[in-house]
Amino acid sequence: MLPVQTKTILSFSEDVANMPIMFTHFTLVADIGGTNIRFGLVDARQTVTNVISLRCADFNGPVEAALAYLEQCAFTRDVVRQAAFAVASAVLGDTITLTNNHWSFDRSDVKRALGLEKLLVLNDFEALALSLPALAENDYQVVGAARPAAGLPMAVIGPGTGLGVAGVVPCRNGWVAIPGEGSHATLAAADDFEAEILRAARGEFSHVSAERLLSGIGLPVLLRAVCVVQGVPRVDLSSEQISALGASGSDPQCRTTMELFFAFLGGFAGNIALAFGARGGIFIGGGIVPNLTDFLLSSRFRERFEAKGRFQPYLADIATAIITAPYAALRGLAGAMSAADSN
Repeated sequence: MLPVQTKTILSFSEDVANMPIMFTHFTLVADIGGTNIRFGLVDARQTVTNVISLRCADFNGPVEAALAYLEQCAFTRDVVRQAAFAVASAVLGDTITLTNNHWSFDRSDVKRALGLEKLLVLNDFEALALSLPALAENDYQVVGAARPAAGLPMAVIGPGTGLGVAGVVPCRNGWVAIPGEGSHATLAAADDFEAEILRAARGEFSHVSAERLLSGIGLPVLLRAVCVVQGVPRVDLSSEQISALGASGSDPQCRTTMELFFAFLGGFAGNIALAFGARGGIFIGGGIVPNLTDFLLSSRFRERFEAKGRFQPYLADIATAIITAPYAALRGLAGAMSAADSN
């Protein structure tokens, strides 16, 4: 696979009418998450333009959403001949079923309905991982003293609606992404309090995975476990309410929930770094962490990332960084389609 090249991503306000006439056809790229689908168009210069985010709940599937997107861009479907989708699910066959979304679709049906010559479907964090080698220093914020190391394996994790995990490794012709389902591995406790939290969560779910607590769907579960352990009445709040109240410190249980969230996330990130040998760095994407950067920087995240006994020195040299570049997964999709076209 060819290296992914960093490209400028423009907003929808870019005047499409002023694009050179040579760019008649585009590649449609879409990052399909549990809540939102983000579309963009890739032109002949491999630049991602016209980025728009739509709510998945407003559509029956990606075909309807894509047609609505093209209509907003004032384009007809014939300007798109190929597409690349990133999906928040395992990609195993023709049928794609989103893990935290009501959508299920067949790739062959989407290709036919949109009149595409080629449709590439990747796991969403596979696409995000493909963007990592081309990230510039202003595309991420480092957490801790270690800096990303060029040319070495890297991994990305991302709490959003769910929790994504993927890696990328260098090879002879560029980089290869390794998608996985590491978010469904069992979450581990580092002390007695965390063990009590996990035991309380198992009162609701027999298997407490990393995603079960470290995600938008997981924060309410984590808060309820905190309430059980602390012996206070159960509180049912949305993930947005929990993160806001926790960050402000106005609710003690929400504050404890968010402190646990970042401690658990640090331990999980350290596990991924060890398992993958991600000496190039661990990057954090998703929709939750970039909005809580200050909380993460003051949390136990980095301490817990390194807290692996004899391998603390090994992890101390591995960078952790928050991805700040907008729509990085769309960049990864553009690079993946370009590489597929050249093979």
